[in-house]
Formats: sequence, C-alpha cells, structure tokens
Amino acid sequence: MSGLIKRGKGTFHFRMRVRKEYVGIAGKTEIHRTLKTDSARQAAELAPAMRKGILDELEALKLLQDQPTSADAYRAAQDIVKKRGLSYLPSESLLLAPLEETLVRFEKLAEGDDVGAARALLGGVEEPGLRLSELVGNVEEFCAHDNRHKNDDQLRKWRNPRKKAVRNLMKSIGNKDILVSEIAAAAVQKHKMFWQNKVSSGKTKPDTANKDFILMRSMLSAYYESIGMTEPPKLYQGIGIKKNRYEKPNRKLEIPVNWMTEKWFAPGALDGINDEAIDILLISIETGCRQSEISNLPPHSIVLDHPIPHLHIKVEEGDICREVKNTASQRMVPLVGVAMAAAKRHPEGFPKYRGNSNYSNTINKALRERGLLPSEKHTVGGTRHSFESRLKKVQLPNDDRGELMGHSVKAIRDRELYGDDMTLEDKLALHKLIVLPVPKHLE
Repeated sequence: MSGLIKRGKGTFHFRMRVRKEYVGIAGKTEIHRTLKTDSARQAAELAPAMRKGILDELEALKLLQDQPTSADAYRAAQDIVKKRGLSYLPSESLLLAPLEETLVRFEKLAEGDDVGAARALLGGVEEPGLRLSELVGNVEEFCAHDNRHKNDDQLRKWRNPRKKAVRNLMKSIGNKDILVSEIAAAAVQKHKMFWQNKVSSGKTKPDTANKDFILMRSMLSAYYESIGMTEPPKLYQGIGIKKNRYEKPNRKLEIPVNWMTEKWFAPGALDGINDEAIDILLISIETGCRQSEISNLPPHSIVLDHPIPHLHIKVEEGDICREVKNTASQRMVPLVGVAMAAAKRHPEGFPKYRGNSNYSNTINKALRERGLLPSEKHTVGGTRHSFESRLKKVQLPNDDRGELMGHSVKAIRDRELYGDDMTLEDKLALHKLIVLPVPKHLE
C-alpha cells in the first residue's frame, strides 16, 4: 500500500519521501511515523492527515531557519509546540516552571528532530519586537479585512482614537516607547491611575477613560492573535472606572418640531448656506437618518425612479466605498415631504460632503451664527431624536421605531426575530403619519 508499511503483525507506519527543499531541515530523505493502528482501513484514513501534519511542521521549521526573528517564525514555533499537545512557553517562563514541565518537553522531542523543533519546545524563539508607537499600524494591517469597507474618513476615525489610547498609555509610564511584550500589569495600573486622576478632578468622564481601556484591550488581543500566541496575557481584562450612578445620561437634545417649521422653514432663513448642506438637513428631518448616512450616499442609493422613491443605505464597495454602523443600519428609507424635494434637487448625492466629516461642523456653525439653534447645547443631530419623538406621538411601538431608524429589532425585543422585515410600502405609510407640510419655497 503506497505510503504505508507494516512490519509483521505490528502497527502501520506512514512513510514519506522528503522534498528537496526540506532535506536539510529534516536531516534525512525519508520520514517514518507510526499511525498507531493495525487496521489497514484506518491507516489509509489517517495517512492524509499525517502527511499534511508532517509538511506543515517542515514548513514551520523552515521558517524558523530562514526568518528566525520574524512574526511568522514565532507563529511557527507555537504551531510546532501545539501539535505536540503543549502550549508555547518562552524560555524565561520555562525556567520558573516546575521541573516536570521541562521534562515533558524533552520527552516530546522525537528522534531525529532538528534544532528548530528543540528551540520551539524549549521556548527559544523570541516574540517579535514591536514598540507601542508601532502598535496601531500593526493592528490596522492585521485588521485590513475587517476594515475593507471603510472609506478614508472612516479609517481616520478608526485610527485616531487608537493612536490616542496608545499615547495616553505612553504618557502614564513616563513617555516611554516600550516593546509591546514589555507591557506589564504595573503599566496598565499606571494607565488606569492616569485616567482616575482626570476623572476625579472633573476634567473628563469615566466613559472617555473606559474607551481607552477597551481600545487597548482589543488592540493587544489583535496583536497577539497576529503573532499566533495561543494564551496571550489579558492585561486589560477587568480594567475600568465606574460611572457615577447618579449622573444623568448625556443625550442629544431634540430639535422641537415648531422650531423646525417656524425657524428653519421660514423663507430666507437658510440663505447663505450652501445647497448641499441645506438639503442634507432637510432629508434628516423626514428620514431620521444619521447625518453620515445621508452625506455619504452614492448616486445609485438615491432611488427616485421607483414607485416609492427612497434612500438605500447599505455597505458600499469600489470607488465610493463606505461602512455603515451595523447590519440593522442597512435599510431602505422612503422619501416624503421636504426630504423628497431635497433628494430631487440632489439626485447625484452630496459630493461636497461625501467621504469626509465636514457636514456637521459646517451646518452647526452656520445655524448657530444665524441664531437658528434653540440653545448652545443643541446640534443638528437632534433631528434624529425629534424624528423618534414624532413617531412616539402617533403611538408607534418601540420596535417599529427602531426598524425605521436602523436599530436592531432583535436587541430591542431581546429575543429571536420571526417574520419578514417591514416592507417599503408599510414604512411609507408610517412616515406619512408624521410628515411636515412643505413650504412653497422648499418644494
């Protein structure tokens, strides 16, 4: 039987000729491994997995030889150890471990194993040296697939808070750009104390600090995954600052309906503000969409030639790529009232604000300068809150409001979902319940 040999009445062995590129590593031209069975049928079933395992280990050993200090070599060392039923332990940790731990590793060294396997089993392959200042770039590269739908502006927003979290950790340990492998519990505690001082002085809130800790935890997790560490340290697990239980949640203030109709809809009120900014504002009033969902719309997602004109909010690829907040955010939103009129004026979308974060600052500044916001604390983001309040006033249930606004209905109901999503026709009927009159000059 090809690849299988059996001596007398004993067990079957797998025999494999070593490829040329691996002969120097294996130290021989043939490899024999026991399959631990005397059944020919079972041996034939086990042979393919044995062959793959040997080739994988030879490739791992080749990596250790060719790139001894690379992240790939570190992953390879961990794979070699894992396949022998153990976890990788650095040599310094092994020295502190019970003697039995070291003896077990010597026992796992097979006859003919080369120095690479010994280095892996005895923890002689060092973790790649990555400094804190390089962490965000490393994680961004590793998470490229997860971020593939983000446009440049969304990537910037992903990147910046992570850079800030790293800077804050470095500040807390004396502005030292240490190796990631050198981050210890003491450094994490200093990071926590750095934020505790800010929170206790009233300069910031626990949420800001906790965001730092969450981002550091996720980045370190991604980094250790990238180098194949099977049992990484969980230094930020359980690290956080408790919120003041008496503090009221910070919610955006809604824009009163009469303010929108009497102030914003007044003839000439919005003069001097660019057309794109005005029409994004008007669409937000009657759709309840997030500002970025509107400003980033590509032309094909403004669907005006349908029996029910609507916006199609979804993940976009290609030249106008963009990510949406979550799965529930992908939805079709009917156009009514001033939103319909605004969309007709901009069937190609809003190129001035697509792919950047300029809209919010522009429109808030323009409205504030004209006295068109109810208070210093109000922003145009309050139109989304107003939209939900208008739906409440017509007795629309919480889960239906959530579906219209791109929230997870499953999370709202706290159970599995049954049945189909709301149809565009049903959505239109609900939007019509709250539509505001359209002034002549905004038609």
